Amino acid sequence: MKRGDTMEFAVESLETPALTKAQLAELLFEQIGLNKRESKDMIDAFFDLISASLVDGQDVKISGFGNFQIRTKAPRPGRNPRTGEAIPIEARRVVTFHASHKLKEQIQGNGAGGDA
Repeated sequence: MKRGDTMEFAVESLETPALTKAQLAELLFEQIGLNKRESKDMIDAFFDLISASLVDGQDVKISGFGNFQIRTKAPRPGRNPRTGEAIPIEARRVVTFHASHKLKEQIQGNGAGGDA
């Protein structure tokens, strides 16, 4: 596959509104020709690698898709919305995702109604 080529995946048969790892593995099996075990192992390895990188504090950049970044949030005062009681919120690390310009354009072009 040359750079810039895109592979089309047919996902009309999705039973849930979310795309799952099992469905991704099934797509690899059906459309790429990997066996089911290889497909599942490849999907698991892909997400394990992304997860391990983020846990280690490394950002993950996927060209044409977007960036997953680790952000450290400082401790801050919070409030219980039910009682109004002040509660301290501890410092924590969170993952943020920023879609690439290419993905944003695809979403805008193929979004609601599909008319662009």
